[in-house]
Amino acid sequence: MDRAAANLVKLQAIWDRAQPMIPSSPQRGTSREYEDLRRAWTPLLAGLPPIDGFAVTEELPDIDEVGQSFIDYFEIGEPAFALMTELEQPGHQLDEYRFRLAQARRRAIHDRLDDLTSTINVTLGQITDSVTRDSSDRVSDSRTAVVEESISEIERLLGDTIDRKGRWGDLHRHLRFGQGHDWHDIAEMDWPSVRTDIEAASLSESDPLPVPAIDLGVAASARPSGGASIGITWTVLDDDKFERLLFDLLRGFPSYQNVEWLMKTRAPDRGRDLSAERVIRDDGGTTRTERVILQAKHWTSKSVAPADITNTLAALPLWEPPVIRTLVIATSGRFTTDAVAIVEKHNAEGKLPLIELWPDSRLETQLSQRPDLIASYGLRS
Repeated sequence: MDRAAANLVKLQAIWDRAQPMIPSSPQRGTSREYEDLRRAWTPLLAGLPPIDGFAVTEELPDIDEVGQSFIDYFEIGEPAFALMTELEQPGHQLDEYRFRLAQARRRAIHDRLDDLTSTINVTLGQITDSVTRDSSDRVSDSRTAVVEESISEIERLLGDTIDRKGRWGDLHRHLRFGQGHDWHDIAEMDWPSVRTDIEAASLSESDPLPVPAIDLGVAASARPSGGASIGITWTVLDDDKFERLLFDLLRGFPSYQNVEWLMKTRAPDRGRDLSAERVIRDDGGTTRTERVILQAKHWTSKSVAPADITNTLAALPLWEPPVIRTLVIATSGRFTTDAVAIVEKHNAEGKLPLIELWPDSRLETQLSQRPDLIASYGLRS
């Protein structure tokens, strides 16, 4: 893909030079510069392999013949719309190929980017836990090597698929110095900034999901019998993908904003927490924003017990300020009766934060309104 991208850049450079030389009115003749561009163009086409059957095949036009065609149109008194459209085909094909190449790269790197992002999230939390915020000692060990290697691989995978708007320069500067305060700056500012670029390079919302080659109208006319599948196949997800599913689910809720990963790992199951702001509006015109922490527990073989909830509550002060108003514990399994009782008692006493329990049944209800996520994550067979 990198070689195809490099050849595409070369072809685009040739097109940018050649296009102003292509006639737009009656004239005759050519130039040595333009003919050299035509000669360079043809061999480069072989350097763009087909993508899903599409290939760039258009040659640069013979500008002497183009000028004669404009003369012919002028003589018969007709506008040369068809000719002008034809002359734009090389540029249009390059644009189409560029789009398809970016789409193919996103498909190829999506899962690996998720893995690397998860690795950096966890490892950065471990590094910053081990050094103070104002430390000037250089930190260099196996954990820092993992982060540096992961960043390098991410940049290799991204290629030129995105405009890098994040703090990439600051990130590399802090990695180069590697002192304790540099690692805190990476975790708190640089990494969240570049992670946005990385997520943009993952599968786009406009990328199609695979569907079987059938006519849906014909399938509906067959009057399919039986009940609709309502269960979610949680076992197809690992911990990271379950957390990613919750991240995408929260981002789709109209009342949630600024959904982001928390950088440190506190849960015993090495899960990650999500942070968001919940916007609450009442009929009197008052709007308030409350901070919400969501902890993901992908536990299909056991239920969430009271100790798991109390441990989570004990860790919450590590994430303040700002104050946390609501704690959501979401699991792909269920909660024990004692855990539910503890939460109900906690909420009845008016203690902060308010605790919400999202068992598998609630997640299934929420996901029933997001068939796109069900399909994207393969949650139903």
